[in-house]
Amino acid sequence: MTDMFLEKFRALVPKYLEDEWQEEDGLTPAELDEALSAHTFTIPLVLREFYLALGGCEDLMEAYHYFWDPEELEVDDEGFLMFLEDEEERFTWGFRVSELSVPDPIVWRRNNVRGQWKSEDGTFSEFVFDMFDWAFSDED
Repeated sequence: MTDMFLEKFRALVPKYLEDEWQEEDGLTPAELDEALSAHTFTIPLVLREFYLALGGCEDLMEAYHYFWDPEELEVDDEGFLMFLEDEEERFTWGFRVSELSVPDPIVWRRNNVRGQWKSEDGTFSEFVFDMFDWAFSDED
């Protein structure tokens, strides 16, 4: 299968960290498969390539929001695969389990106090690129 997002995610390292992408910035396919082996679900292609590109890069995996390590991924009672949380744990982001076969599914955000999910109206790749632009902007 052709990599759809891998190089775009790898390009985030030089863009935001002013350093070349290194192999240790990502996970190897074997490391990722091992981390996911206990799960009963399959992650979308875009999330797989995100981990392959950046799963070892703490400066991006924990840039204001915290991407969950592959072994930490979980599905909630409402049928959302959760992958990201803000630093104050007010919001969690995820995908509908029914859309995990979509290569780049729509991202949903849960208000953790209310327990309500709302669509972000954008795919994972769009969401990630926008989030990093925001997190690394010079504005306060």
